[in-house]
Amino acid sequence: MMMASPATAPASAETQQGPASVADLAEGLLDAVVNISTSQSVGGGSVAPPRMQAPDGSPFQDFFDEFFKDRDGDGQRNRKVSSLGSGFVIDAKNGVIVTNNHVIDGADDIEVIFADGSKLKAELVGADPKTDLAVLKVTPVKPLTEVPFGDSDDMRIGDWVMAIGNPFGLGGTVTVGIISARGRDINSGPYDNFIQTDAAINRGNSGGPLFNMNGEVIGINTAIISPSGGSIGIGFAVPTELAVNVINQLKEFGETRRGWLGVRIQPVTDEIAESLGMDKAMGALVAGIIRGGPVDDGSIEPGDVITRFDGKDVDTMRDLPRVVAESPVGKAVDVTVIRKGEEQTVKVTLGRLEDSDQLASAEDPDKTGSEPAPTQKDVMVLGMSLAELTTDNRRDFGIADEVEGVLISEVDPDSAAADKRIDAGDVIVEIAQEEVATPADVEKRIAALKQDGRRNALLMLSGKTGELRFVTVRMD
Repeated sequence: MMMASPATAPASAETQQGPASVADLAEGLLDAVVNISTSQSVGGGSVAPPRMQAPDGSPFQDFFDEFFKDRDGDGQRNRKVSSLGSGFVIDAKNGVIVTNNHVIDGADDIEVIFADGSKLKAELVGADPKTDLAVLKVTPVKPLTEVPFGDSDDMRIGDWVMAIGNPFGLGGTVTVGIISARGRDINSGPYDNFIQTDAAINRGNSGGPLFNMNGEVIGINTAIISPSGGSIGIGFAVPTELAVNVINQLKEFGETRRGWLGVRIQPVTDEIAESLGMDKAMGALVAGIIRGGPVDDGSIEPGDVITRFDGKDVDTMRDLPRVVAESPVGKAVDVTVIRKGEEQTVKVTLGRLEDSDQLASAEDPDKTGSEPAPTQKDVMVLGMSLAELTTDNRRDFGIADEVEGVLISEVDPDSAAADKRIDAGDVIVEIAQEEVATPADVEKRIAALKQDGRRNALLMLSGKTGELRFVTVRMD
């Protein structure tokens, strides 16, 4: 009995048809996706000849004026720089369009090009560099097509997605892929929480939509990783869970109005978790309170570990800035902290981040230059020479009067303390969330931790002007 070879066996209907088509889905969405064309005048290049001035009444003066109109006052030739990106309509009636901030940043002119080739001038409603989002507005001359936002929280790794945009100036390009990962931090901003996709995204796709299979926007395509400049299947989109709130604020106010807690934070490492008696590393360690900020009333203290904010878990340090920023200014929220080994919930009222950027920024203590010789030595603990703070050594080390604790006058360069970049002139304020005032207090606290079986000591250190930070030092 003869058997048909694989080469001659009839193909099934499913094999003949191939994968399910997305043509119908794409057809309904293409008209809502636009190209964004911008131009910007920049100086530079060669120096133009000296400006010519014709005699009064000369017929050549108009010629000279026209020739020199593109030169600035220093004789530099001005040139127009153009760029292309993508965007999408979210409000057809009012002509509201979303794109990336970096697509329109610094532009003198913004033009929106629709799928049918028509063009409209656009005005900038508002932009947010921190999330790389911008909202534009055009005056429609005919009905536009809009697309709705979907819920990016519902998307799972492996779900199909579709990108439409303007790669390399080629408008109306459709690509399909899957969600490769979620919650990506690519160090582009303080609120990184990107969707990663292998749908082909190239230069010019920036600001375009990433759709789910229901035709809803679940991300705004923003960045790629590519050594060559072309797609290698690693693209990133701002999820709608982050974008929608920002876009609504830009539409309403022309700016963002983010919540602000007024704390400086550090990651909770395994060493810090062990030193605090925590079962695992989680949350955000409060390293300092911004003076004049929302929690400068003692409701939250340095050394607290924030594990939950307004009903949302804070698994890592980078979760906290995002959930706080997404909260309304003036809202009273519950914050769960671990303080001295016990879980507590405190009520705080949020301030506004944009009004407090200068206060919220904290510079590290100046540790440059050589330190003066210590005026007093008491005891050596964990490779650190400790002394009580006096008027003389405050002056010698430049320590502010409001700083209280135990002075570190010298650090053994071969010690664990030196490995953690603890320097002479630092001041120990607390050990394992208990205040210390003398070198003897430090000795007793370290001995107690060793007796409890702890391997690390959590030190709250103050810089010369009062900036706080936490450091763990091995005790074995």
